[in-house]
Amino acid sequence: MGRLSGKVALVTGAASGIGKATVDLFRNEGATVIGADVSEGADVRADAGSEAEVKTLIEEVVAAHGGLDILFANAGVSGGFASIAEQTAEDWAEILRVNLIGPFLAIKYGARYMEKAGRGGSIICTASVAGLRSGAGGAAYSASKAGVINLVQTAAQQLSGSGIRVNAICPGLIETGMTRPIYDMARDSGQSHRIGELNPTGRGGDPSEIAQAALFLASGAASYVNGAALVVDGGLSSSHPTTRRFDIRMTRPDGEG
Repeated sequence: MGRLSGKVALVTGAASGIGKATVDLFRNEGATVIGADVSEGADVRADAGSEAEVKTLIEEVVAAHGGLDILFANAGVSGGFASIAEQTAEDWAEILRVNLIGPFLAIKYGARYMEKAGRGGSIICTASVAGLRSGAGGAAYSASKAGVINLVQTAAQQLSGSGIRVNAICPGLIETGMTRPIYDMARDSGQSHRIGELNPTGRGGDPSEIAQAALFLASGAASYVNGAALVVDGGLSSSHPTTRRFDIRMTRPDGEG
């Protein structure tokens, strides 16, 4: 018998990478899984940062399958590595909409049905090591993921006594569609051996390794894990890797500082 037999699970960002690996693993473990993504390749199309679409998606899953036991809010965007000086408020708004408002909506509507059913549940959100400290992502991306970590802590407290656990996973460098340009650049320049060199494991990660962490948090094995941020990064965040400094001083129109 699989570890998730009889459970109904919803995974966002399911068309590729971590989401797809998790959908496959959860199904292998006996769960009924619905994968959602804004792109083709998932079971249903849905924008994880749209309140109307998230609400409808969860309502339809519950109606079709009789409940919801596991919700993995995994959808996210990177936003690139532009500096604070180069990004616009619109850039930030879109990154936060998907990466932070998306998990908020998943918790809001997912917990509503889990509470009503009265059988508890597990909500998992994808954060990042970039949310722990600087040096692992762009400013807006990092801020959004720091918000996810605090969000799951706050949600776990507000859902006290409900039997619903809310946790985050903080991946390090994982080869997904989001990070593929980094991997492709390294391979094209003959530097693939340097991928993951900043962590003591000495390599990048695979989506299946994050899926295993999601399985743990979704299953009864994590029954006493709540409000936590589980780091899966090969040891990257055990130190403080350096990054280049951006000059965020405003430049006058005449170019004189």
